[in-house]
Amino acid sequence: MSAAPSDQYAFGDPRSRYPDVSPEPQTQEEPGLQSQMTPVPDLGESSYRGTGRLEGRKAVITGADSGIGAAVAIAFAREGADVVLAYLPEEQSDADHVIEQVEAAGRKAVAVPGDLRDKAYAGQLVERAVAELGGIDALVSVAGKQRWQPDLLDITDDQFEATFDVNVFGLFRLVKAALPHLQPGSTITTTASMEAYKPAPDRLDYAASKGAINNFSKGLSQLLVERGIRVNVVAPGPTWSVLQPSGGVDPESLPEFGSSESPMGRAAQPAEQAPAYVFLASQESSYVVGETLNVNGGMVTP
Repeated sequence: MSAAPSDQYAFGDPRSRYPDVSPEPQTQEEPGLQSQMTPVPDLGESSYRGTGRLEGRKAVITGADSGIGAAVAIAFAREGADVVLAYLPEEQSDADHVIEQVEAAGRKAVAVPGDLRDKAYAGQLVERAVAELGGIDALVSVAGKQRWQPDLLDITDDQFEATFDVNVFGLFRLVKAALPHLQPGSTITTTASMEAYKPAPDRLDYAASKGAINNFSKGLSQLLVERGIRVNVVAPGPTWSVLQPSGGVDPESLPEFGSSESPMGRAAQPAEQAPAYVFLASQESSYVVGETLNVNGGMVTP
């Protein structure tokens, strides 16, 4: 397998564009830290090259400390956007790395740690964005909760409620808080999953929440297009992030993570997901509304 590309525009075989991670079994307490993973996910620090596609934009990104959310924050900054980063306080050390990357791109980084389960947090997040950036015109929801359980009887009411509170209700509250500040031309991009179509039997609550996000976003897109606001969805396939070693999947399954599911023969890196979010927030996708963009290495969807 080849090393990760030094430039995202470099031509090459997609099957070997990034190495197959084949991680050893490893565990962390939820929510986990990306910096303690082996190997550490690639956020595009060395490869993402912006071309001004989001120049002057003002973005709020949840889950921006690590994984896909962090890769999106870096990509947005390198495309010219200022960024408000939302993440759990326990993830501060990972967030500090992303903040450094955003500022190195010459853009403003506003850190607003908090918990999406806190009903007041969405409003506080939006208030900080408006105060610090002067507004919002790109809302990107990536943060998510995922816990594997081998049997339905192992899923407690508390776990089921927490999964939906973060993944679905947190998104609902965030959209409601942001909507009064979104002008025509603004975008909302949410994050579903391949599991919205092909639910993993040991992640039933997570898969169900991702199906709800997909459905909610499509309905929302029809409601908000009349205001000139575009809503779209990214549905990643298996992507190496801190969700996996912090209880998202069976630790013993990690050596085969992604390689047995995706026709591409490997898991994605967060850096490979970020361009989809850039496209959906940019004016290049001005006629794209209510779309679910599947970035899953060839896993067929309905």
